[in-house]
Amino acid sequence: MRTRAAEAAENPLAMLRLAAGGLLLGATVVALMLALAGLGWKVVQLAGALWALYGLVVGGIALVDPSLEGLARALQSAGLMRAGGGYSVIETMVIQGRTAEAVEACLERGRDPRERVEATLRRAGILAGAMGDPAAAAQALLDLRDSSPLAAADDLRVGLALADLYERQLDDAGSAMRELRRLIDLHPGARSRRRLLARLTELKQ
Repeated sequence: MRTRAAEAAENPLAMLRLAAGGLLLGATVVALMLALAGLGWKVVQLAGALWALYGLVVGGIALVDPSLEGLARALQSAGLMRAGGGYSVIETMVIQGRTAEAVEACLERGRDPRERVEATLRRAGILAGAMGDPAAAAQALLDLRDSSPLAAADDLRVGLALADLYERQLDDAGSAMRELRRLIDLHPGARSRRRLLARLTELKQ
């Protein structure tokens, strides 16, 4: 169950209610202290009037809150899908059998240079898995690598994915070994170097 603070962080109207309630509570405490100090009870009556006004405001907010919150959530979801969350939507497409749409969605995401590697790896996974076309998956990864230089970490991810495809789905141990050797030679300081060497040795046997 969410706390009120968590709800307020997501909903500006809830934050408004929380802030107004806090201010009124503080004002009420001050009014009571002034009354007890002998400065009269009019301040307490004023505090009561403010609480009544607060009730009217909160009631009005409650009437419009559901529609505004729904609109805010819709806009937030759209923003996430366009700006960089939303791979779960693509995964749902795959589960539902909408593999062609999922591949197209990955292509769309890959137009953003920041997401090019991740989107292509996911597209290759769909091609090799749900669509049963590992050759197309391997070609997608090769095209990615040939299109522009990759950062070392990205090159290792793409190369390992290619080696997996060659070895496990394309039955091409020779290409898998060449890919592993390329990674070992290009990235001698990589943390995964020992694992790459062990895998290369295993394929040679």
